[in-house]
Amino acid sequence: MKLLYEGKAKQIYATDDQNQIIIHYKDDATAGNGVKKGTIENKGILNNKISALIYMYLMKHGVKTHFIKELNERDQLAYKVDILPLEVICRNVIAGSAAARYKIPEGTKIDQPIYEICWKNDDLGDPLIADNHALAFKLATKEELAYIYEETDKINKLLIEFFKTMGINLIDFKLEFGRLKDGQIVLADEISPDTCRLWDSQTNEKLDKDRFRRDLGNIEEAYHEILKRLTGK
Repeated sequence: MKLLYEGKAKQIYATDDQNQIIIHYKDDATAGNGVKKGTIENKGILNNKISALIYMYLMKHGVKTHFIKELNERDQLAYKVDILPLEVICRNVIAGSAAARYKIPEGTKIDQPIYEICWKNDDLGDPLIADNHALAFKLATKEELAYIYEETDKINKLLIEFFKTMGINLIDFKLEFGRLKDGQIVLADEISPDTCRLWDSQTNEKLDKDRFRRDLGNIEEAYHEILKRLTGK
């Protein structure tokens, strides 16, 4: 199939249906906007399965997504979307860049989630922006932003409870959205240990890409642990 796009962690291929694509998950890992690069063995296989399971759970609870089905251990079939140039970050606990930016100890709990948006722009380092920036730069309409925040809140509540049943705290995560051919906005990209901070609820052990970012070791084992808890196997 024709390669349409290659990102840091995935490749996108055309299919015989112009409204559908194949998403291929790679083992490549990056951090710090691509400054740190490496490979996590079997990451593509693990993230493909993890993201598929999470998407199916969200869709079961009424979230509209681009996901169609898992094809094999590394590939998914999805609807083709035009990705909005925004990343939505949901923070339930202060960690990562928020801890550094605001000089608040990592792990500090907050009374309500913080929703932030970043402009997906590699040249600018994906800067944090306000809603007014998104509107002024025509990254999304006012109605689209309202819908995205509403969906993010719904997804956050669903995932908090979902992971809680597995003994995992959802610390923070990022989401991306895209427009279908008819203009409808749906959840897109992936939800995995690459895009979420997931801490064991008893020990606070990090079970996500922070193990790669911070050279904590046992990276593949952490991803395996997330899949194990998702499947119960």
